[in-house]
Amino acid sequence: MAGVRGQGRKFDLDGALEKAMLAFWRHGYDGASVATLTREMGINPPSLYAAFGSKEGLFFAAVEYYNNGRGSFMQRAFDEEGHSPALIRRLLYEAADTYTLTDGPGGCLIIGSATRVSDAAQEVADRLRDLRNANIDRLEDHIRADIDAGTLPAHTDARAVAEFTGVVVQGMSHRARDGATTEALRAVAGTAWKSIRMLLGET
Repeated sequence: MAGVRGQGRKFDLDGALEKAMLAFWRHGYDGASVATLTREMGINPPSLYAAFGSKEGLFFAAVEYYNNGRGSFMQRAFDEEGHSPALIRRLLYEAADTYTLTDGPGGCLIIGSATRVSDAAQEVADRLRDLRNANIDRLEDHIRADIDAGTLPAHTDARAVAEFTGVVVQGMSHRARDGATTEALRAVAGTAWKSIRMLLGET
């Protein structure tokens, strides 16, 4: 994309979104002030508002940029894995690898950027919560499809397995932000996978 007109010139949109993403990821939604964002993006406030409409508009543009880049492992896993056991295993191990990359703040932008917000930003937190819950719902749907197809036991508690996976993945994000290593989180993924295999009736 050529860029967005601002400050009498064009600025690179992807470059600006990369910097905004990192600022929101590092400081959180409330902690990333407009002054911080414009300084780190290298633009002025009128350019920000002209390009994105508002701080919230910039944030969700950064979330989309994240989901199309660093956070895309989850969407790819859902798209590419045909059966839920393989999907769950892949989500666990790729979360461990992705959340501990050293070229960012660590963890997951969507999990960690709006856990505590002001009343004015509650809608932002609610939208991120809905994104997280949608992934758990989607995983449950995959598990139920395997149950219906007879590839998983009929007694499998699809919701419990999906919730457990979500709790582990979200917990790994927080541990990565606190400095946990890839090796440590892959060990967590392995332990969780052993438990989930039992829940799915696998040996």
